[in-house]
Amino acid sequence: MTRLKRVQKKLKLFTFSSLAAAAVCGPMGAEATEGALGRPVAGMSVLSGIGIVPPEPMTIVSLQQIYIDGTISASRGVPVAGKTSLGLEGQLALTLATIEHVWGGIGGWDFASAITVPYVWEEVTGTFSVGPASRSTSDRVSNLFDLYFTPIVAGYHFSQTDHIALSFNFWAPTGQYNSHDLANASLNNWTFVPQVAYTKIVPKYGLEFDAVLGLQFYTRNNATDYQNAPLLTLDVMGLKKFANGVGVGLVMGTVQQLGKDTGPTADKLDGFVGRDFSLGPIVTYDTKINGKHPFSASLRWVPTIASTNRLKSTTSIQATATLAF
Repeated sequence: MTRLKRVQKKLKLFTFSSLAAAAVCGPMGAEATEGALGRPVAGMSVLSGIGIVPPEPMTIVSLQQIYIDGTISASRGVPVAGKTSLGLEGQLALTLATIEHVWGGIGGWDFASAITVPYVWEEVTGTFSVGPASRSTSDRVSNLFDLYFTPIVAGYHFSQTDHIALSFNFWAPTGQYNSHDLANASLNNWTFVPQVAYTKIVPKYGLEFDAVLGLQFYTRNNATDYQNAPLLTLDVMGLKKFANGVGVGLVMGTVQQLGKDTGPTADKLDGFVGRDFSLGPIVTYDTKINGKHPFSASLRWVPTIASTNRLKSTTSIQATATLAF
């Protein structure tokens, strides 16, 4: 049996863990961008088998639900709606539907593409100075969010237990946007996300280790003349998987801003540089429907441990379900 065939045979046990992995790595979340409601959520992008691109052609569908409820202290200024709010409160529910197609492989590499359609419900409350006084204002939106595209994912299997996946992803400003609204169904910019993911499997002990490292590059929001600085994101996860398909583990994530935001509002806030760190548990379940269609589900709670210029949340929950055909 050739090395490639041995790897493919082994991966049949794991492909359902990596369903739609590339396409769900960039949900909208809380970051030190304009409005403090940006793209990534610390601890939400890493999935079981994230570094594995299945070696056989297949179609994968995925559904994700994310809920965040967080605040930024009133002692901090927050750029939103072209103004500066004294602190911020935000609640966000995001539903992401993803379809991914695995094309097959060539030269030891396996390839896939995907598209994600997100729907967002968001409520934001800000406090603004009105002369010597201040006034709180709330806004709410419920609509389709910016589309997320993954033109290419390339996976390589170093062995039956070590895997890497390289991907290029981008957000398109397709959602409705009004520069005067506190809550919007778009960031009104293009965001480009090169990413590398890694999976290590230790079958003897039923252990799995996953990591995702990404960079996010934003174009300028021309409606408010706000330029978000690049972000570095890193999520890691350790899982213990049992014979009945259940897995339990721990997720850690961080978002680090590389440089200062720029623009009239950002300059007043010294670049509004942000970072955060999140940590929490995850439960997974893997099985096959009708004995042949891989199905994977997970539930995690990843609250914010430390945060600067980002929404600090004790309620950061994600549920996922994926199915392959």
